[in-house]
Amino acid sequence: MIPFEMVEPSSLQEAVGMLDPQDPAIRPVAGGTALMLMMKAGVFAPSRLVCLHRIEPRYSRIALTGSGELQIGAMATLSEVEHDANVAARLPALKRALRRLSNPRVRNVARVGGALAHGDPHMDLPPVLTALGARVTIVGPKGERVLPLERLYSGYYETVLEKNELITTATVPSLNGRKSAYMKVTLRSADDWPALGVAVSFKLQNGAIRDPVIVVSAATEKVTRMTSTEKVLQGAAPDDATLARAGDAAVAEASILADAHGSAAYKRELLRVYMRRAVRQALADDAQRVQS
Repeated sequence: MIPFEMVEPSSLQEAVGMLDPQDPAIRPVAGGTALMLMMKAGVFAPSRLVCLHRIEPRYSRIALTGSGELQIGAMATLSEVEHDANVAARLPALKRALRRLSNPRVRNVARVGGALAHGDPHMDLPPVLTALGARVTIVGPKGERVLPLERLYSGYYETVLEKNELITTATVPSLNGRKSAYMKVTLRSADDWPALGVAVSFKLQNGAIRDPVIVVSAATEKVTRMTSTEKVLQGAAPDDATLARAGDAAVAEASILADAHGSAAYKRELLRVYMRRAVRQALADDAQRVQS
């Protein structure tokens, strides 16, 4: 690798000040699991890495707010989120997703902020948190802004983050009875990069689906909210006919990309099937919790 400078600021504001929006060779690094792979492959050659490990401890905390929202610090590791008691009790779909997110060695190092900011559509955390209605807090030289997570992604490996902005927190609202699930399809091991990811969240009132959120990833160029598919589900009973229509609607709506994980035709068929399965999984998980 080409030599580079490594700096370790002791505060978030100091870290922001070390980033240069005009110099793409300067990058922040948290866990570095994705960035180091890019460097080893020669895809990215930094002039400076701004290591975030010494910034304020509050950016590593996972805590409930008074309103029942869960605040996840950007510097929390994926393993810390996976094993957090509040995540297990309040966001079981997130806990299950993390168990199949790469392997324990990666989860012990990778940080929430990096997993969200990297912009790789194959990552599991962004679609799950998007379906759960998460928002991110972003800090830069101009101050702080809050953004729904679904608006963070603008294209393939692209986000709306400025080069001198950092994600500080991901906030997940209380489910308030909403059902949720995330399903991914891998070609090799269960923790491999997915060919398709489908995350769902919805209410069930009087036997009908209300306010559904459907998110597709991996097969698309970015984390994608499926608004037309949501309209098919809105107000409908989650029976076989409805879910079949939703699967067809998702295939018609999504712009599917072919890659090493499969052809576009193959991924479209996966989406048709797993759209239905994700909704059923959310319903089944909820029934199991009630019985237990």
